[in-house]
Amino acid sequence: MSLEKYQTELIEHGMSVGALKFGTFTLKSGRTSPYFFNAGLLASGPVLNTLCSAYAATIANALKSSPGLPEFDILFGPAYKGIPFAAGTAVLLHRDHGIDVGFAYDRKEAKDHGEGGITVGTPVKGKRVLVLDDVATAGTAIRATIDTVKREGGEVVGAILMLDRQEVGKEGRSSIAEIEELLGGKGRVPTILKMKDLMRWLQEHGRTEELAKMQEYWEQYGAKESA
Repeated sequence: MSLEKYQTELIEHGMSVGALKFGTFTLKSGRTSPYFFNAGLLASGPVLNTLCSAYAATIANALKSSPGLPEFDILFGPAYKGIPFAAGTAVLLHRDHGIDVGFAYDRKEAKDHGEGGITVGTPVKGKRVLVLDDVATAGTAIRATIDTVKREGGEVVGAILMLDRQEVGKEGRSSIAEIEELLGGKGRVPTILKMKDLMRWLQEHGRTEELAKMQEYWEQYGAKESA
């Protein structure tokens, strides 16, 4: 199964700006990973367009899938990286797919003057919310965002991710499976890329040494049910 054009473009643009690297990296979990994706470096106009186009295409496809992503009203980008990603994706959902939704994001600290509150943008109260995030390993950030949206009176119906590392968590399952269960069903956490997609790209481009290290890591930490 070949990669979609938007997946290939995101991998190659990510590598071109140093956001996606292959090598040796220590993660917060303490694991030594053969790759690392720093979405904060996806910070130029062309690269941001590539990323947000990929988010928009993945969302549009997931809305048509079965089981798939439920309808939603607001795209929520957690501060800080998620803010430009959510704004850009909302624009491209409208332009390329005819899907019109609002977008919102949170503050790191609640504002006690002016409009006040912890969120900015389209009010989430009484609305169905799709959380946008970059990389999921343990799912901690998504869980925190779900709590924020709930406090503001919204309902999180799904989450869209740039990269699923497809690793087992503390309970021996993938973080995606745990988040889907939390949100009420399969298909609620579509991802642009998975670790297996990166491995497929390496294979297609003959990068055998890096592929071997990825395979070794997969054998040790991979969530086999997500393959």
